Amino acid sequence: MADFPEDLRYSNDHEWARAGNSGIVRVGITSYAAEQLGDIVFAQLPEPGEEVAVGDAVGELESTKSVSDLFTPVAGVVTAVNETLAAAPETVNNDPYGDGWLFEVEVADTSALEELLDADAYAESVAS
Repeated sequence: MADFPEDLRYSNDHEWARAGNSGIVRVGITSYAAEQLGDIVFAQLPEPGEEVAVGDAVGELESTKSVSDLFTPVAGVVTAVNETLAAAPETVNNDPYGDGWLFEVEVADTSALEELLDADAYAESVAS
């Protein structure tokens, strides 16, 4: 069973969200999603400045197996993307909760994260 960090919140679309300073939320995909995708070879990420709503498809992850839409678990304005993934998309597979993060969103209200799953609830959802 994959390990899901307790300090994150999770979506049913297999993204994680980590609240940072000043209403910035960092987003990535879970280790479970990375395993399901296989080796990621390309990441198309949202543009900084783009306004996003919960559940919006904001990009794509292309693996040796398939192309999967990337959804945002939070609403707000994209403030940054992980530029290192352009040259090293496999970082998402190697370190999904660290250097393999995807993008950051400035949210008006970080309490929206409470609507996402905690680690235990996410682990249950992928086990079923």
